[in-house]
Amino acid sequence: MSNNGTEAEPFACVGYIGGSILDRLLARTDSSTFQITTLVRSEDKAGPLRSYNITPVIGSFDDLSLIENLAANADVVFDAADADNLDATKAFLRGFKRRYQVTGKPSIFIHTSGTGLLSDNAAGMYATTKVWNDADADDLETLPDKAPHRNVDLAIIDADKEGFVQAYLVAPSTIYGLATGQLVKAGVANNRSMQIPSLIRAALDRSRAGMIGEGLNIWPNVHIDDVADLYMSVYDAVTSNRNPGRGREGYYFGENGEHTLYDVATQIGNVLVRFRKSASAIFGGMERDQNLAATGIDFARIQFKVQGEQVKGDRLAP
Repeated sequence: MSNNGTEAEPFACVGYIGGSILDRLLARTDSSTFQITTLVRSEDKAGPLRSYNITPVIGSFDDLSLIENLAANADVVFDAADADNLDATKAFLRGFKRRYQVTGKPSIFIHTSGTGLLSDNAAGMYATTKVWNDADADDLETLPDKAPHRNVDLAIIDADKEGFVQAYLVAPSTIYGLATGQLVKAGVANNRSMQIPSLIRAALDRSRAGMIGEGLNIWPNVHIDDVADLYMSVYDAVTSNRNPGRGREGYYFGENGEHTLYDVATQIGNVLVRFRKSASAIFGGMERDQNLAATGIDFARIQFKVQGEQVKGDRLAP
């Protein structure tokens, strides 16, 4: 977005990740050169965005023709809405192809995947020793097509091979921390993550912390500020012609540590007691179906170790 008049579309701008990306774009010294369009669900969100010189378009990811048309007119798209929406992704790709047929220029597509695609089915019973590295494209290609997010990622990678889009797949791990910035202060952007807060809510409902199995499954984690910085690092590397990996070589993991679900349950249990929401810090197991009903997240299957930012991040540096 360093050139005057660059059209940028950060989708899902009022979400946790999307809002943080958009805030980073607004804070850049070259932000006056951007023409930013973003998709929002209601006028309540659209109104405040206009004061930041952002063009809001009211719609949803069910509006496939709208998404296609927006993509057809964008130089750059940040997609931070839904890592599993194949129909919406195909609409983006149709729009990019239309733009390429007219201009001969491939669009830049920075898509949000997730390190959940690396998960196994540990059910909390063991800690993995397998380490995934975002610089090892050959190893990543061994992932099954039915892995979480993988069908969407493969469609994007195939489009990159065709040449009408330059595709980059940012895959955050468990994101934590409160998002900050202009849009959060304005009440436009969501400032909270999903995974750990969902476990906290489930524990409050049960008056007891919980985990799947023995809680030995490992999750990497990353702060929301680091995630937003990673998107900007990818964007800067692309637009300054440093030729970062793209397509099948275009995964960028967001991680800066790891934890087990046992660690999380322990801390939640201690806090429940401190605030008199539970009589005991001792926590109990949760059945998989019970966990899904309470949190909407399949914590049983999620386990992976990754080596990401410290590997690819060095390649993004100017």
